[in-house]
Parts: sequence; structure tokens; C-alpha cells
Amino acid sequence: MGVYAERVLPRIMNVACGAKQSRPLRERVCAGLHGQVVEIGFGSGHNVPFYPDTVERLAAIEPSELSWKLAQDRVSASSIAVERSGLDGQSLPFADHTFDTALSSWTLCTIPDPVLALTEVRRVLRPGGTLHFLEHGLAPDANVERWQRRLEPLQKRVVGGCHLTRPIVHLLETAGFAVEDVDVFYEKGAPKPLAADSLGVAVAP
Repeated sequence: MGVYAERVLPRIMNVACGAKQSRPLRERVCAGLHGQVVEIGFGSGHNVPFYPDTVERLAAIEPSELSWKLAQDRVSASSIAVERSGLDGQSLPFADHTFDTALSSWTLCTIPDPVLALTEVRRVLRPGGTLHFLEHGLAPDANVERWQRRLEPLQKRVVGGCHLTRPIVHLLETAGFAVEDVDVFYEKGAPKPLAADSLGVAVAP
């Protein structure tokens, strides 16, 4: 990783991910989390204020040292115990069936192998455990999809490997999840090719 990826991009993402319009979405995706929770792609902790009181402990998976440092004010202000517990969503350092629920928000776009990461999340969830997801990916409209494919090479270079065209529901199902509920929409105030979101809950068998 170069200086841009290590020192600059985490600061840019901290600001972008803290945008006011994302807060209602974070509140929606965190609703229903409970018990022992693992969050992949913790980033700088913008979900922390929205964890419900039913969360007992959260294991944060985050590779960026700077992002973890930028999260400390939010982590310290939370009444919920948040511990940085791993660096790679593709290789979770937990035993099978450890967690009650899991969380992923705007994370699957940058993980090199999203199916492997989702398979790991399914492994560490208890049977019937749920993954709450909020991800941007392949648009539902062909004209927007065409723009996504044009813009994706630049997006990957500028935003740390971020893909625009990953089919979120298909990835979840390929990893063995049953998608229980999903809302597909465009974020308000953002260019459609960059903001085709899927928000929902998937169940581990």
C-alpha cells in the first residue's frame, strides 16, 4: 500500500462516509442487530452511534490503522464494547458459529474476493444468524449500468479498488445466504452510477 492508500484515502473516506444523508440508512441497517456482532469493513466507525442497545459486544474488522484511529472518538463515546478483532474480512479469526448477527456497510465493493468474505461471515454466524447489509453495486437500470461500467476503472484507481458493478444479492446467495429482505434504491443527492444501493437482511442456514 502506498502513501495515498494509507494516509490520504482513509481521511477522504472518513469525511465521505460521515455525510448527513447516510445517517438514516445507517440507522436502518443497524436496526435489529443484537447479541455478539461482527462488523466487516468497520472503517472509521460511522455505524457506532446507531448500534441498538441489544448489541452486547462488537468485533470490528478493519485493515486500515488510520481508519481505526479516526474511529476512536466514536468508539469511546459508545456504551457498547467495540474491539478491533481482525484485519481481513476474507479470513476471520473466529470459531464457527460465534456471532448472533453481522454488519456490512459499503464494504463489499472493495474486498478483493467478496464471496470469500461473505462465506467467512456465514461460517462465524450461528445457524439462523443474520447479516445486515448496506452496499452499493450493480444498478437495476441498464442505462445506469452502462455508465457504471464506463466509470468503474477510474473508480477503482481513485477509491482504493472500489467496484461499481458487483451484484450484491447474487454475491450473498452465492455465499450461501438466504436474502430475507432487500430494498434496492438510489441514494438521494448522489450520481446514480455511484449510488445504487441494496439494504437488507440475509440469513445464515
